[in-house]
Amino acid sequence: MKLEAGTYVNLEVEKEVEPNGYYLTNGSENVLLHYSEIEGQIQIGDVLEVFLFHDTHDRLASTMKRPLISLGELALLEVADVHPRMGCFLEMGLGRQLLLPIRELPEESELRPIVGDKVYVELEQDKQGRMLAKLAGEKEFQPYIFHAPTTWKNQWFDARVYKTLKMGTFVLVDGGVLGFGVIGMIHSSERTKSLRVGEIVQVRVTYVREDGRVNLSLRPSKEKGRDEDATKLLNFLKERPNGAMPYSDKTPADIILHKFNISKAAFKRAMGKLMKEDLIRQDENWTYLKEKQPNNE
Repeated sequence: MKLEAGTYVNLEVEKEVEPNGYYLTNGSENVLLHYSEIEGQIQIGDVLEVFLFHDTHDRLASTMKRPLISLGELALLEVADVHPRMGCFLEMGLGRQLLLPIRELPEESELRPIVGDKVYVELEQDKQGRMLAKLAGEKEFQPYIFHAPTTWKNQWFDARVYKTLKMGTFVLVDGGVLGFGVIGMIHSSERTKSLRVGEIVQVRVTYVREDGRVNLSLRPSKEKGRDEDATKLLNFLKERPNGAMPYSDKTPADIILHKFNISKAAFKRAMGKLMKEDLIRQDENWTYLKEKQPNNE
């Protein structure tokens, strides 16, 4: 059996080589078990279960320690360091780190994980047989996820980003004790900020799909969102010269989104609330605060 990095194997202790450690063998190949990688007492002739990896000199070596991930497995690993050209280095529980290559990460640097984030990865090998991490996706999650119940609609949950695209962000919604969770998507129109891979965000379930996945939003429900947006617009007007702003129901959606970080529909709902409460008036492309009328007694 060929010895491969990232796997567990049972090997016999062949001989001790001071000051390094012990050589282990499968009968045809041998690897070093360094003294620092030994747990407990061992003797010549013992058969040990060890994990194989490449050491700092790029040589195949072994350890009796158990890492957080092995070849073909899926795990949630913490980002220990970031290199702008190489990628992210992940803590794998061996005192050495696992590379998540830059090709696995989004092109935009602000969408990449930062130190302290945790990412779902699968362990694979490069062409030289060295261990590498690969970002996990729907295929890898399939055995571990469950279908969201319909009672989740309009509830808020924590979710971890695993893929981010222009059209939307894909996350795993926390399932508590039920497993990894539920696959969900935050459409670009429902994002209030850029979301990086590995980030944890609070999401609201807007729709539970037939396949058990969920559509999500970072925004509150329309009614609550309308009240919050109305307050934001009113405060903005109060800080403007003469209580006026060059934005109205006729303002293009992209300008509204850039200026207030809300959709055109949300902007119109908030403006409608303020007009209904007789707090503002619109004139062409401008919106004005209404002056309070004195009470006649």
